[in-house]
Amino acid sequence: MFPLVNTHIHIPPNFSAFRTPDAVVDAAVAEGIRAIGVSNFYDQSVYGLIRSAAREADITAMFGLEFITLIPELEEAGIRINDPSNPGRMYLTGKGINPFKPRSPRAEKIATAVRKDNDQRSHRMIALVAEHFGALGFDTMVTPRGLVEDVAARGGVPVEWVSLQERHIAMAFQEAVFRLPLGERVEMLDKAYGRPCDVDVEDPVALQTEIRSRLLKKGTPGFVAEVALSFQDAYNYILDMGGIPCYPVLADGADPVCPFEESPTALAEALLERGIHAAEFIPNRNYSFSLNRYVQTLHDHGILVMAGTEHNTWEQIPLAPRCMDGPLSDYTQELFYEGACVVAAHSARAEWAKPGYVDGKGKLVKDLSHRVSLINEGDHIIGGGEWE
Repeated sequence: MFPLVNTHIHIPPNFSAFRTPDAVVDAAVAEGIRAIGVSNFYDQSVYGLIRSAAREADITAMFGLEFITLIPELEEAGIRINDPSNPGRMYLTGKGINPFKPRSPRAEKIATAVRKDNDQRSHRMIALVAEHFGALGFDTMVTPRGLVEDVAARGGVPVEWVSLQERHIAMAFQEAVFRLPLGERVEMLDKAYGRPCDVDVEDPVALQTEIRSRLLKKGTPGFVAEVALSFQDAYNYILDMGGIPCYPVLADGADPVCPFEESPTALAEALLERGIHAAEFIPNRNYSFSLNRYVQTLHDHGILVMAGTEHNTWEQIPLAPRCMDGPLSDYTQELFYEGACVVAAHSARAEWAKPGYVDGKGKLVKDLSHRVSLINEGDHIIGGGEWE
């Protein structure tokens, strides 16, 4: 058996199943998780809190981030990458970043632009949905400032750390609708959607999902297009922050599978061509047969693999990754643990100006024996030791 690890979760003030950063660590302790990797969008100011809480609990905290990027040539060709709804959109994550060091001028410019674009978009979406309900005679009292303050208060963080996501917006309007009596609630939603509500209007999670799909997505009253970051800017930002560019594999989490990922071998080759030497999975959206096939192929091509759970809805699921149809195989669990070890060692080495998994240009450092050393060092770190 290998120690339980999770390299991809979202924590407050990102939309999260956890109400506070401390709650993440408490859950990890209760489940015996030895390492957790945080991959928040837009702002990473909260990472100091999770680092302190994890240290106190003797859990290894690893830091990352997540971007939505755009590859124009694939968009023009209509190729879906790892976003089933938007051709050319690629989710890209960074693993093992150092969020506590000063940003380079390039990284600062990118981070500022991403945060500004997202804040403007989310605030406009709130205004549009509020206006839509208002035209139907319902004052939701949802405002951007009020929602930011509410999210900050729930997470126990400053308002400056909050950059709203679609899920926050859907939650706010779900809570507004819940103020209505049950009969009026159904009637109002039917009017707002322009067709009958399809979920249990007493189920907050189900209603948030429906509001998001019917009032915030393309073709709906609250839709505002995302300003996607260029792939190269996201890639450069990750490297400037000392991290490892990593590709989130959707695989059979989409039906049908996105064309970019349809062939595991072609996917591996495409990632290597773009300088991506790490991939991650959210196994709870995959069947074991499919997961094993992708993991083995990527590993055979020398690509580091790891796994997480996201925890980006209110659904309370275990922190230990597992497939839709059961637990991880011993093979995938071993490789995912090795991936976490490499990320832990990469982060530790960066603090000592030692070569990690990739260099500042995204190229692999040294050879297979070096990777084995990283695995051993990371195992020592996650096991509770310290590497020097």
